[in-house]
Amino acid sequence: MARVSAGARLHFGFCNLSLSHQRLYGALGLGLREPRVVVDAEPATGVSVAVADAAGGTRSETSGVASETTTDLRSHARTAVDRLGVDGVRVVLCDSLPRHAGLGSGTQLAAATLAAVAAAHDEPARIRERAPDFGRGGRSGVGVATFEDGGFVLDAGHPTARFTTDRPDDGDWTVPPVSARHPVPDDWRFLLVRPDADPGRSGDNEDGAMRAAVERAEPGLADRIGGIVTRRVLPAVATGNAEGFGAAVAEIGRLNGAWYADEQGGVYRPPVGDVVASLSAAAGVFGAGQSSWGPIVYGVTDAAHAEAAADAGERALDEAGVEGSVSVVRAASRGARVTREGTNADEQQH
Repeated sequence: MARVSAGARLHFGFCNLSLSHQRLYGALGLGLREPRVVVDAEPATGVSVAVADAAGGTRSETSGVASETTTDLRSHARTAVDRLGVDGVRVVLCDSLPRHAGLGSGTQLAAATLAAVAAAHDEPARIRERAPDFGRGGRSGVGVATFEDGGFVLDAGHPTARFTTDRPDDGDWTVPPVSARHPVPDDWRFLLVRPDADPGRSGDNEDGAMRAAVERAEPGLADRIGGIVTRRVLPAVATGNAEGFGAAVAEIGRLNGAWYADEQGGVYRPPVGDVVASLSAAAGVFGAGQSSWGPIVYGVTDAAHAEAAADAGERALDEAGVEGSVSVVRAASRGARVTREGTNADEQQH
């Protein structure tokens, strides 16, 4: 049996959505240690999937959100078996990320399933090469890159000439290469505030919203973002300046929000804007924003201010008049962990 454990990711935004520039997208983000998706796999005849329950047993899900997760898990397992050319697999989802919350649940589940099936059969996973077969890594390469090696990531995006009005078929793209990667300092922390709100966009809904945003994106915003990335974000993470990093990624998030305002009802989707405004004024939070389509709100802080940041997260939910959850987590210093039955060593499967 093989087990794969992978952390969530934060997505701070894109460098460019305008068709007037030579390269499109170019995502910024980083890997987190928690929350995590954990997938077990063992060789079998055919494909079967199950979800672990709180008592340690397993069950197949047939209703609600869990059934959607099981459907995705089964699809990923079948694709992995097909691409790897193996007989079959039994896959158990032991832990999962919140679906469509802004933490990269789709890519991390697909990559973890592929890596688990590959490890169970002693085959190379080749995550970056095969991610498009699972419908992942088309616009942003952050999820694949953090699964591979963790850290802060800036990807190169795609040549704008490749943009198509219709979504390409799965497999008809490559994952954007990594332009820059930096380890995240050990004393940095990330506040996660999850308001009780509808899931973020995904699937055809996301594709349509992205297409609309690209087709009317104002090109001047990309020039401003480019300056922030080169003169503020990259120097801050390279020198360990958490305050500078937080302020810079928060500004990139606000500028990205201007591109998406017509699609999500404002610079941030409701009720995220109220939460971000509260956190932005809080001592100990160096910058705040919406991760991907939300509703997760992130705040950048450090170990010395982690308790104050958590308190600020609780106040932000109260001031916004919504329920939700608050946690403070570390960045991932490495990629997904792969372990095999009978061994103690972790591996990384790229």
